[in-house]
Formats: sequence, structure tokens, C-alpha cells
Amino acid sequence: MNDTRNSSTHTLPDKTAEALAVPVLMFAVGVVGNIIAIAALSGSKQERKSSAFFALVCSLAVTDLLGTCLASPITIATYLDENVLYDHNLCEFHSFLLLFFGVAGLSIICTMSAERYLAICCPYTYQRWGIDQHFARKCLFCIYLSNIVFCCLPVMGMAGSICQPSKTWCFINWRAHEPLPATYSFLYASVSFLLILMTMVLNFAVCGTLLIMRRRKILSPVTRVSTRARWKVLSSGVEAQMMTVLMVTSVVVLGCSAPLVVRVLANQITWTESSHADLIAIRIASVNAILDPWIYILLRRTLFHKIRRFSKVVYSSRKGKAPTLP
Repeated sequence: MNDTRNSSTHTLPDKTAEALAVPVLMFAVGVVGNIIAIAALSGSKQERKSSAFFALVCSLAVTDLLGTCLASPITIATYLDENVLYDHNLCEFHSFLLLFFGVAGLSIICTMSAERYLAICCPYTYQRWGIDQHFARKCLFCIYLSNIVFCCLPVMGMAGSICQPSKTWCFINWRAHEPLPATYSFLYASVSFLLILMTMVLNFAVCGTLLIMRRRKILSPVTRVSTRARWKVLSSGVEAQMMTVLMVTSVVVLGCSAPLVVRVLANQITWTESSHADLIAIRIASVNAILDPWIYILLRRTLFHKIRRFSKVVYSSRKGKAPTLP
């Protein structure tokens, strides 16, 4: 009997430590990655720091860092004590964090797409509105304020927050039959879906505009000076890097956010419980804060130059020439 008791007491901590490994690792990677990304962005040139796009990218990195630092410790605590989220106030706070940082990330990436759309497709409007770092900060203030109010509605009584079956996270009661909670579930999913759709449309419009301008440049080599100057700006290394960062970040953010939006709609429409699918959706959403910073780190302009130099070295060596670095 004593041996059995000893083995059972040793087995539980081992299982707890094994279960803790994943959230702790995700928390550490997310925090370290976002800190490195913010430091890397802070080392950018002064003229880039004054741009609206730079302010939006920095805000997304800071948002990811705050979301990781606030939500992950609560999740980690549930692995040590599964009754942590039975505290109603803490459960509502955790639900608010997941709601807010989910829709805030989508709002910022949509704003980044809108900024690039105006800069490339509507340059005169972009200049007339004076879109710069200060303008972006005003937009960010509106984004944060509106999302805080929107995500506080469940706490105000519009929808309840419940501990999910895995006991590791709280979210809105997305299977409620009452009109108000059901309305909020549909509203949250609709807002998220609209942000995803707008981001995709704006990105496609920007890519289409760039392709059309590129084709016109090829077909009409003799053009006006203003057109050549505009294309020179749009085809610059900075612009190319901005578009690359925007496209890759959009794919990551939308790909990580979409499953949770689908689960919100599915749970409210069908009322059938699938806790495993819900858990997978929230875990995919949490991966977003881990992947985003490495996009900013790996897609820095200095890395572009290094890749370009390396490709020239490889190309020169294949042609039998002595590799020369520019």
C-alpha cells in the first residue's frame, strides 16, 4: 500500500510538469520574441520611425507582448490548480483578455492594410489627410478604446463568461439560448469576420495595383517624370519590405484567428459541444503572438541585403567567377 501511494504521489507531479512544459515554453518564446522584435524595430532608421506603418507594426508587437504577459500566467496557474478559474471575477477577466487581444490584433492588421492601400492606391488622399505616426497613434487610441468597450460588454451583463471543459481557459458562453448572450456571440464573430474580410480585400487591392503599375511600366518605358518618380518610390526596398511584412503578418494573424471565429459561430448555431475543437482553436489563436515577432525579426531590411549578397555570391560561383560582395 505504501509503495502504491508513493508511486501515485510521484506520478502526479510528473504529469503536471509534462503538461506545464507546453504553456511555459509558449509563454517564454512569446515574451522573448516580442521583446527582441520591439528592440529590433526600435533600432530602425529615424525616417522609418516617423511613418504610420512603423507605428502600427510596433503597436502590434506591444499588443502581442501584453496579451502574452497577461493571459499566459493565468493559463499556467490552471495547470498547478485546476480550480483557479472557478473564481468568477478571474474567469471574466481571462475571458476579457482573450476577447480583447483577439479582436485588437485583427483591428491593427486591418488598419495596416488600410494604410498601405491609401499610400499606394490613393496617394493624394494619403498626403491630404497627413497620415503619419501621429495620425496612426490617434487611430490606435480609437482602436484600443472601442475594443475595450466592446469586450467589456460581457462583464456588463450582455453575455456571461464560463470556464471551458478543459479548465484551462474562460470564454463567453457561446452556447447560450438567451437573446443577449447569443447576440453578443454573433456580434463578436461578425466583427472579427468583417475585419478579416476587409484585410483580405485591401491586400488584394494593393497587390493588384502594384502589378498593374509594374505592367504599365514595362509596356510604357517612356513615361512622364511624375509617373517614373512615383513608381520609383513604390518599388523601393522599404516599400517592398513593408508589403512583405504586411502580407506575411496578415496570413499569420488571419490564419490563427479564423478557427476561433468559426468555433464561435458553430457553437452558437449548432449548440453541440466539441470541447476538443474549441481547445484547438484557442491554442491556434495563442500561437499568433509567438509567430508575429519573428516575422518582424526575420524580415528586417538588413536580412534582405544579406540574402541578396548571398545570392550574388552563389550566382557568381556558379558562373565560375570570383565572388565579390557589393
